[in-house]
Amino acid sequence: MTKDNMTRKKGIGRRRFLQLAGAGALAAPFAGSFPAPAVAQGVTVRWWYHFDNPQHSPAELVAKFEKENPGIKVVAESIPWGGGNDYYTRLFAALVAGNAPDCAMVKLNNQARLVEMGALEPLDDMLKGWNARTDITEDIWQLNRASDGKQYYLPLQYVVLYLYYRPDLFEKAGVAAPHTFDDFLKAAKALTRDGVFGFGMRGGAGGHDHWGPFVLGGGANFRKGGMVSDKALAANRWFVDLGTKEKVFPPSAPTDGFRQIIDGFKAGRTAMTIHHVGSSNEMVEALGDKVSAVPVPRAPDGNGWTSFGDESNAVFAASANKEAAFKWITFLSTAENNVTFNGFTGQLTVTTSGMANWKLHPKRFVEASEQSLAMAGVLPDSPKTADFVRTVWPTNMQRALLGQISPDDMMQAIEKHFHG
Repeated sequence: MTKDNMTRKKGIGRRRFLQLAGAGALAAPFAGSFPAPAVAQGVTVRWWYHFDNPQHSPAELVAKFEKENPGIKVVAESIPWGGGNDYYTRLFAALVAGNAPDCAMVKLNNQARLVEMGALEPLDDMLKGWNARTDITEDIWQLNRASDGKQYYLPLQYVVLYLYYRPDLFEKAGVAAPHTFDDFLKAAKALTRDGVFGFGMRGGAGGHDHWGPFVLGGGANFRKGGMVSDKALAANRWFVDLGTKEKVFPPSAPTDGFRQIIDGFKAGRTAMTIHHVGSSNEMVEALGDKVSAVPVPRAPDGNGWTSFGDESNAVFAASANKEAAFKWITFLSTAENNVTFNGFTGQLTVTTSGMANWKLHPKRFVEASEQSLAMAGVLPDSPKTADFVRTVWPTNMQRALLGQISPDDMMQAIEKHFHG
């Protein structure tokens, strides 16, 4: 056995972890913070999870699994999410200490780093014997596949961003729900009247999800030079012009956040906005049948992009109970179990069978989500992505909408942030 393989069996080397996870300040305070639980009779699987609502618990699923698998005990450990920082701080610290759980909930924005660290167990061989694999659509499998072609993540839940629109306002204006950029512009202009604006644009933090469908969908990308190509620059000019020239955004758009765009849409101040199924019940409570959804518009060349919000489970390479951990995470991603799980989180089941009888959200929003999967994507798994989302994008978007910089200046700033 090589020294590297021995290191992987024992845990991830401290120096390697600090290089890859960027958490030098975390190693000392957390190194001894995760005492291993005593193992009961049979096999014990430790699983880390996070729920937005701390009152929700997976206890009924744990009990059902243990009844079906009497030789396996599951210890489900709730870890605070803290915007992702708290959860991943603890996870990376447990990995470097050699005391990580057997499996845990994980997101795509950390997959490349975890793979490079050697922290994840490839699931491909075990998946070959899992009969329920085909109940998860190939679109979702592909989105979760690592760049090396291996499957480290087992899909658990998802959301996809789509376009909310007001059918009543559209009918009054004599326009149809948009499917292309041209349709969108036509509708937005027709709907901007009498104190109503065509599109509730989120210019504050998180608004990259509104920009992405039109600029990434229009030809920009995060590879070197991808933000300053002719196609990318033209797409961003078109998007910024929606606010500065066409005036189809509310004046508050440069600083509007999530609450503002949702409340503005519910109040009838905007006729379209972008979000996902997580807000659909709130929308229906306020508007009834006066709200619906379609996939975000596509570019003239037929290409499109929308944001995929993911959550999966992974088994860690250092686990001594990989087979039992795999059995537990496949249980969570199977049919009715996955439906029950997503009842706690408010997201969508990854199973086709579960979606057929889905009752948590109105059908029209579920269908818009499913129809959007073909063009769903994620932001790059890069240490620079967090600052792009938090500061680089909103600062430059706001300045462009206020006329303080040009749309091209904005794209050059994003290109510089990622590639220097």
